[in-house]
Amino acid sequence: MPKRILLAIGDAAELFDTMYPLFRIREDGHEVVVAGPEKRVYHLVQHERPEGWDITVESPGYHLAADIAFRDIQPQEYHGLVITGGRAPEYIRYDAQLRYVVRWMVERGLPVGAVCHGIEVLAAADVIRGKRVTTVPKCRFDAEVVGGIYVDEAVVVSGSIVTARTWHDNHAWMREFMKLLHQQRSASNV
Repeated sequence: MPKRILLAIGDAAELFDTMYPLFRIREDGHEVVVAGPEKRVYHLVQHERPEGWDITVESPGYHLAADIAFRDIQPQEYHGLVITGGRAPEYIRYDAQLRYVVRWMVERGLPVGAVCHGIEVLAAADVIRGKRVTTVPKCRFDAEVVGGIYVDEAVVVSGSIVTARTWHDNHAWMREFMKLLHQQRSASNV
């Protein structure tokens, strides 16, 4: 049975952190509903760290329209959530409805994936306390300050939460997210 998965984005969402899960989830026949602060077009960015630099350079990327605004999400209509990376999580984490949706899904054991700065949304929703998580090293503080246990690994699965460091880990991140989604499908078909 096809599932409906939310993909949370905003302006300055990282291009690969957004597009890879969008198409990987669709590849298995599931519906991806893109959600943002408003139902409008968002500007994705590409992050690359040039040799010798300590931080990333941000370049304009593709545009992606949100199908739904966060305030209009009815979490019971979805089977999972993916939170993009990039700079978007720096401000979408303040959206009360998005934080509610994250908590609702985690409490019910639905797959919730976050990559890179997406950990900031999980931290703001207070769902990683006591859980092993990973993220880009510069967001380690965001995980630990709320009680998350940071590990520097490509992907970490803690219950129904799947975290990854950066877009370089997308293959491992989505592999584990899809496993949880398929296990959910198997469990619901019994």
